[in-house]
Amino acid sequence: MRIGIDARFHGPVGKGLGRYTQKLIENLEKIALQSEADSGGKFKHEYFIFLRKNNFDDYKPRNKNFKKVLADYHWYTLAEQLLFPRLLKKYHLDLVHLPHFNVPLLYRKKFVVTIHDLILLHFPTRRSSRLNPLLYKIKFLAYKMVIKNAIIKAEKIITVSNFTKNDILHNYPKVSGEKIKVTYEACEDFCMLSPNKDDEILKRYGIIKRYLLYVGNAYPHKNLERLVVAFNNLNQKIPNLQLVLVGAHDYFYQRLKTFIEEKAIKNINLTGYIPDYDLDVIFHNAIVYVWPSLYEGFGLPPLEAMAKGTAVISSEHPCMREILGDAVIYFNGLEKQSMEQTMERMLKEKGLRENLIKKGYEQIKKYSWKKMAQETQVIYEGIK
Repeated sequence: MRIGIDARFHGPVGKGLGRYTQKLIENLEKIALQSEADSGGKFKHEYFIFLRKNNFDDYKPRNKNFKKVLADYHWYTLAEQLLFPRLLKKYHLDLVHLPHFNVPLLYRKKFVVTIHDLILLHFPTRRSSRLNPLLYKIKFLAYKMVIKNAIIKAEKIITVSNFTKNDILHNYPKVSGEKIKVTYEACEDFCMLSPNKDDEILKRYGIIKRYLLYVGNAYPHKNLERLVVAFNNLNQKIPNLQLVLVGAHDYFYQRLKTFIEEKAIKNINLTGYIPDYDLDVIFHNAIVYVWPSLYEGFGLPPLEAMAKGTAVISSEHPCMREILGDAVIYFNGLEKQSMEQTMERMLKEKGLRENLIKKGYEQIKKYSWKKMAQETQVIYEGIK
C-alpha cells in the first residue's frame, strides 16, 4: 500500500497531537525494519510523511520506504481545505491517515482519522476562545461540520480510549461501533536524574517549600481555578506548602494568574515552560501530581508523572478511571472540598505516596507505543 500520514503536527510544535504523530511514525519505521529483515529486503508498504516547514527538517526518515513531503498548510485554514487535498491526490495514495479531525472536506479518497476527544462539543463556551462571540460561533459551527465529515466519511476511526469511542457513538448514533478501533497511547520516558543537583534546580524555579504539582496547559476544562482555591483552603490548615503549576505562559495562564491575584491566593508558583531534564527533577521531588481535569480523551500527563516516580491523584472522570486504574486516588473534580480532602490525605496518610508510586510504575507498563503502531498498521491493512 501507498500510505500517507498527515504529520503537520509532528513533534513538539503539535503538543499532544505532535507526540502521538511522532511516536506513531517512529514505531511504524521500527516495524518496517523488522519486516524488511524478515522478508529479505522487501517492504510491505510505502509511507509518505507530509510535514510543514517548521518541522520538515526535524523528521529524518530512517527507512527507504518512508519519504517526507512538504505540505506547508497551516491547520484550520482555507489552504488546508483547498490545497492540501490536491497535494494528497498527486501521490496516488491508497490510504491517508489524518491524526486529527481536521480532514479537508474536499478530499474524497480513502482515509483513516484519529479522534482523540470531542472536547469542543462538551466545552463550547466563550471561555475557551479569544475570539469575539460572532467569530467564535462561526468557528464552532465550522468545527462541527468538519468533525462530522471526518467521522462519517472515514473508512475507520481510531480513538485513544474506549471513553472517546463511546462518546462518539453517543453523539453520532448513526456510526457503527465496528467502524471505531481503540489504540491506546503510551508513556515510556522514565526519569533520568543526576545526583546532588535537585536543590539547585528547584530553587531556580522558585520552589522553596514542599509542593504539589500540576504540569500542562491552563485551558478551562483543566479546572485549575478550582484547584488553586482548593489548595488555598488546604494551605490555611497546613502551612509551608506550594502549588507549582508548570506550563508555557499564554493567554490561558495569564488569565489564571489574574484570577489568583484577584483572589489574593498565596504560594502559587507559575513557573512557565521548563525543559525536560529540569522537569524530571521537579516531578521526582513533588509530594503529589494533581490532575483536576474535567474532560480528557486519554490523559497522558498523569502517566508521564507516574513514569517520573510521582504519586498521582486525579479527578474521577470516566476516561481517567479507564487509563489510570487503581494506581491513583480519585476525587470529584467539580467539588473543591473533595479535591482539598484528597490533597490533605496525601500529606497525612503514612505510606500512601510510596504505595501509589509503586502502582504507577506498574500501570504504565500496560501501554506501549510500539503496540499502538502495530495495531494501527493492522487497521491500515484491513481497508480494501
